[in-house]
Amino acid sequence: MRDICEREAAYESGFYRKRSLVIVRGEGARVWDADGREYIDCVGGHGAAIVGHANPLVAEAIAAQARKLLVCPGSFCNDVRAELLAELVRIAPPGIARAFLCNSGAEAVEAALKIARLVTGRTRFVAATRGFHGRTLGALSVTWRREYREPFAPLLPGVEFVPYNDAAALEEALGDGDVAGVILEVVQGEGGVIPGEGAYLRRAQELCREHGALFIVDEVQTGFGRTGRMFACEHHGLEPDLICVAKGIAGGVPMGAVLIHGRLGPMPPRLHGSTFGGEPLACAAARAAIRFIEEEGLPERAATLGAFFLRELRGIPSSVVREVRGLGLMVGVELRRRAGPYLAALAERGVLALSAGATVVRFLPPLVISREELSRVVGALAEALS
Repeated sequence: MRDICEREAAYESGFYRKRSLVIVRGEGARVWDADGREYIDCVGGHGAAIVGHANPLVAEAIAAQARKLLVCPGSFCNDVRAELLAELVRIAPPGIARAFLCNSGAEAVEAALKIARLVTGRTRFVAATRGFHGRTLGALSVTWRREYREPFAPLLPGVEFVPYNDAAALEEALGDGDVAGVILEVVQGEGGVIPGEGAYLRRAQELCREHGALFIVDEVQTGFGRTGRMFACEHHGLEPDLICVAKGIAGGVPMGAVLIHGRLGPMPPRLHGSTFGGEPLACAAARAAIRFIEEEGLPERAATLGAFFLRELRGIPSSVVREVRGLGLMVGVELRRRAGPYLAALAERGVLALSAGATVVRFLPPLVISREELSRVVGALAEALS
C-alpha cells in the first residue's frame, strides 16, 4: 500500500489531504483496501455511491452503452439522453419541465448562477453562512468558508451571506430588488449536516417570488433518495426555479444537472454548453441508477434506516457528543472535540466516515446499507468515543 500512496503523492497535484488507505474494490456498502481489509463505507464517494459500489444494473448499462456509443455532443440528439431527460422531469418536484446536463455538482451550480443572471438581468446573489456549493470560481463565490475563497479572490462581486434558517436576515438582504438568485441547501452538508427548517425554506421561496429573484436549491448531496425522499425539496413542498443535482445521479459515473422550472421556459441557444455533458455513457448509467433507486425503494429505505441510525447514535452514552442530527441517511455527529482523531479511530475499527467542519463526523453511506451494518457503525463509534 505504501508504494501506491507514494507513487500517487509523487505525481498528483497535491490538493488532496490523503488518508493512508488504498481502496481497490467495493461491493454494496463495503470497500476493501490493497491489503484485503474490509470496511463499511460511510464516505460513499462523498455521497455519490447511493446505489452501492459495483451495482450490477449500473455496471451492465455502462458496458452495453460503451459497446454502442460513448460520446454524442449536445448539438446532436441522442436516444439515451432523450430518455434520461424525460425520466428526470418525471421524478423531479412539481413544475420542473427541463434539464441541463453537465458533469458535476460544481458545474451544475455554475450553470444555475448563469441562468439566474440571464433570466433576471441582475448580478447579485444571496447565499447562506456555512453553505457549500463547489470549488469552481462561480460556485466558490457562493460558498461560505473563507479559507476556500480567499486564496482565489477576487471572485464574483455582489454575493451576500446571511445566517441559515433566519428568514428575517434573508428578507433584509433581498430588500433592494437587485438579487438574481438565492442559493440554499435543504440540508447543509459540508457546513455540519444542518437541516433547514421547513417554514424557513418555504419563506425563502416566497421571498424570492416577491422580489423577482430565482430560488436555487442545491440538492447535489441530498438528491436521489439520500434524505428519505427522491429530492429533499419534497419534505417541505418546495417548487424551486432551479435545482442543482449530481453525486448519486449516475451511480458513481461523473454527472450533474440543473433541473429547470417550466416558468423559465427554454434557454437561448449557444449561451452555455458542455462537451461531455449528457454523454450517452453517463446517461445510460443514470437511467440504470434511477431505475434501481425506484425499484428497490431506496428513498423509503433511507427514511426507515435513517430513523433507526439517528436513534441508535443518540443512544450512545458519551459526554464527547454535543448533538446528533440529520435527515434520512445523511447524518452528522457533532463533537465537543475535533473530529479527525475519531475518524482515524473509526477506520481502525473498519468504518470509513467523513468530517463536516472541524468537529462533525459525517455519515453518507450507500442507501443499500443494511441495518446490521449500521449497528456495527454505531458500535464502532461508541468504542471510538470511549
